[in-house]
Amino acid sequence: MSRTLVIKLTAGAEEPERANQAFTVAATAVAAGATVSLWLTGEAVWFAVPGRAESFELPHAAPLADLVAAVLAGGQLTACTQCAKRRNLTESDLLPGTRIAGAPAFTEEILTDNAQAIVY
Repeated sequence: MSRTLVIKLTAGAEEPERANQAFTVAATAVAAGATVSLWLTGEAVWFAVPGRAESFELPHAAPLADLVAAVLAGGQLTACTQCAKRRNLTESDLLPGTRIAGAPAFTEEILTDNAQAIVY
């Protein structure tokens, strides 16, 4: 029986350790073979914009661009609908493979049998 890990990141570059933890856990879970869905809300949606992860630095942490690539390669990256709209972002502004979705999709994911939700 496999489990799905749904992670919601509610902080952006202003909270570097929290942001890095969410991406690290998501990328590690992908590497472990889990089904992973990483949701970006608030300022975290900027990490889905090309070039933003490359400009993020946190000492003693894996490069954020590598973590984002790992999530995109084996999981689902989602930007919050309202959060993206407030920042005038559309799917064409985001990294390929990133979707924009809202609360109904998030709720459906976290209420699925065998899903584990974590919020950072």
